[in-house]
Amino acid sequence: MLPTVTITPAAAKFINRIVRFSGLPAGAGLRLSVTPGGCSGYSSEFSAEAAPQGGEQLLETGGVRLFLGAESRLMLNGITIDFVETATQSGLSFIDPNKAACACSSAESAPQVGVTKIDIGSIGRGRPAPVVAS
Repeated sequence: MLPTVTITPAAAKFINRIVRFSGLPAGAGLRLSVTPGGCSGYSSEFSAEAAPQGGEQLLETGGVRLFLGAESRLMLNGITIDFVETATQSGLSFIDPNKAACACSSAESAPQVGVTKIDIGSIGRGRPAPVVAS
């Protein structure tokens, strides 16, 4: 079963740029892996990929192609994916309207209830880096 996910226009633009600049053929998408953990309850990894792998399903929403494994599909149901950019950081945010913000010292402002941020530096292309001969 595919989750009900809302993707904001800002997140769709960010995700589509990742896929477009990856150099992958048409039909490529973003592999998104979400697991329990982290300050807001989510830990996430993503990479541009040509196609879903075994056990993954394609979710097309908001003009975005997401490749999701079973655990990610469960975790993302009811979530809004947004792109947040501030003076000090930027990345995807996963907003769960049913979770309260944590009380740790790294929590930011109250409007970011249930938010997990992924730094741009964690973006992978799904392929190993080329080996450079020395």
